[in-house]
Amino acid sequence: MNADIKKLPRHFLPESFTVTTWDALQPYFEKLQQREINNVTGLEQWLKDMSELEAVISEDACWRQIRMTCDTTSKELEEAFTYFCMEIQPRLQPYADALNKKLLDSPFLKDLDQELYKTYLRNVKKQVKLFREENVPIQAELSVMAQQYGVIAGKMTITVNGQEYTLQQAAKFLEKEDRALREEVFTKTGARRLQDKDALDKLYTGLVQKRDQVARNAGFANYRDYKFEELGRFDYTKEDSFQFHDAIKAHIVPLVQQILEKQKAKLKVDKLKPWDTEAEPAGIKPLEPFQTGDELVNKAIATFDELGPFFGDCLRVMKTMGRLDLESRIGKAPGGYNCPLAETGVPFIFMNAAGQMKDLTTMVHEGGHAVHSFLSHNLPLSAFKEYPMEIAEVASMSMELFTMDYWNIFFDDAEQLRRARLQQLERAIIIFPWIATIDKFQHWIYEHPQHTVEERTAKWVEILNEFSPSVVDWSGHEDYKAITWQKQLHLFEVPFYYIEYGIAQLGAIAMWKQYKENKQQALDNYVQALSLGNTRTLPELYKAAGIRFDFSPAYVKELADFVKQEIEKL
Repeated sequence: MNADIKKLPRHFLPESFTVTTWDALQPYFEKLQQREINNVTGLEQWLKDMSELEAVISEDACWRQIRMTCDTTSKELEEAFTYFCMEIQPRLQPYADALNKKLLDSPFLKDLDQELYKTYLRNVKKQVKLFREENVPIQAELSVMAQQYGVIAGKMTITVNGQEYTLQQAAKFLEKEDRALREEVFTKTGARRLQDKDALDKLYTGLVQKRDQVARNAGFANYRDYKFEELGRFDYTKEDSFQFHDAIKAHIVPLVQQILEKQKAKLKVDKLKPWDTEAEPAGIKPLEPFQTGDELVNKAIATFDELGPFFGDCLRVMKTMGRLDLESRIGKAPGGYNCPLAETGVPFIFMNAAGQMKDLTTMVHEGGHAVHSFLSHNLPLSAFKEYPMEIAEVASMSMELFTMDYWNIFFDDAEQLRRARLQQLERAIIIFPWIATIDKFQHWIYEHPQHTVEERTAKWVEILNEFSPSVVDWSGHEDYKAITWQKQLHLFEVPFYYIEYGIAQLGAIAMWKQYKENKQQALDNYVQALSLGNTRTLPELYKAAGIRFDFSPAYVKELADFVKQEIEKL
């Protein structure tokens, strides 16, 4: 295995070609549309040429988005992104649809390797089914609108001890032992979010209405049903999602209640307030695994090296190529992501590190995504690398758990290392109720697209309470609690992409269980599954990883019990 991946050589487009205008791109789509295909070899070459064109366009679009999220204050970068969304993307969609139909109509389709192309052709049929000309301009507007979330959130700052911090940077104060400081930071953060409440409500209402229109244009009863198809959820249904919500309520929420009861006892407080949940008791400093972005990446590389040289090499190549922007700063969009770059193959990691334990987790998480990008780069078509999120998040979340064995690179003190591992396992459990809350909220939102802001707020509070342990006391901060959904960028930017984290967290826990039983076998299975990209169904990808694609209540309970036992050992 080698992390030294090469940029794909071009055969169809000139090497010097860059995406500038639609007029420059259109001839290549015309050529593909007009080409005669006379045998299966010709069809395979046509698919490779189409894939090359897709890779060049995709990488250009990704760079526009990366640059804009790295600096939301730049009008020029925002305009470059908007230009792509409004002037290029809408014009290529009808061509993409025509090319999909040309493929499906080819008499040589049956001669393709059916095992290799099975999931790809399933996707193409889905795209043809969903495509509507009248949705093209609406989807262009949606792309631009969704990015407004980052612009609004990127400006949010608060002042602590006379210094200005982004909300990501300020979050580190919530781990401090000084309770009055924690309350001050929490209150200021809530007040700052409330300032933009109306702007984000208005933006979200607009997004929901346009998404509903897209679904209805395509003949669906609601956007949820449309989105399940669009996301390629061929292997589970909305009813499975509801069952998963119930399993989390039954088997995970009581565990989270226990974890938070322990936290309350540890802090010796009468009431556990929202600013207490991540805090350390008096005399214990919060974990500080690193100080700077450089230190974070160097330690992450060393950690990945311990797991296996290939893993460390992936991050090393990214560092050399400048494919990392890690530290939080004013004017940078919130959140973190690994962006695969289809042509050059070396992805880009974006995050908002502020020296906290959760930044270490984010780094190894996004590093797991990056490894997935490296492992699938050599697959022959771009579409083979567009793997479903339910396996992509197994790649990242497994890496959070695998690397725990080597976190002594970040913590030379044995007690700090124990605390870091304990925190990681507790967070692996604590995330589930939030996932269920966000997912259930979205089902309601898109089943009731004409709801008012007041109805939406009431529904959010109702669902949040359903999955929230009773031990946390929000009294006095109900107005902030009512808008906590607004901090979840997925709702604005990637609707319905959230339950994947829950499904994949189960997968990652199963991978870690396997790793504890036989480290090398688990890592071999991990590499094997990720190397398949999107050339197999989800149950087949999970099977290749040596685990089950299953999120039934019984399986949720089995894996939750396993993590509980591991927590008790620490």
